[in-house]
Amino acid sequence: MVLGGEVIATTSESWQVLETSHPPTYYLPRSAFVAKSLRPADGRSVCEWKGVASYMDLVSRSQVASRAAWFYPTPTPDYAMLVDHLALYAGMVDACYVDDELVVAQPGSFYGGWITSDIVGPFKGYPGTSEW
Repeated sequence: MVLGGEVIATTSESWQVLETSHPPTYYLPRSAFVAKSLRPADGRSVCEWKGVASYMDLVSRSQVASRAAWFYPTPTPDYAMLVDHLALYAGMVDACYVDDELVVAQPGSFYGGWITSDIVGPFKGYPGTSEW
C-alpha cells in the first residue's frame, strides 16, 4: 500500500471478508504497516456481523489519510481472526495492490472493498444501490 509516494504496508498474508454485493475487503496484519504509519483516529461504527470498529489515520512522511483504516478491537466470535488486523479504503491512498495488480476502490464513501480484474459486480456503492 502506497501513501504520499511511499510504501507504508506490505504483506503476503491477509484475510479477505466477503459481504453481500461487495468485492472483498482485505484485512492486513498490524505488523504489515511500517512504524509510525498508523495513528488512532476519532469515531466508531458498528457492523452487525463483526462488532464495533475503531479507526486509524494512515500516515506517511508527506501525507495523512484521515480515518482511512479501521479495525475491530474485540470482534464477534465468528470474526475473531480479525484481531490485530486492519482494513483500509483503497480510494484514500495512492495505491493498493493484490499481488502485482493495482486495485480499484469499491465505489462510495462507506464501503472498503477492493476490486481486481477477477472480481465481477455489480457492487454496492454506486448511486441507487444503498438498499440492496
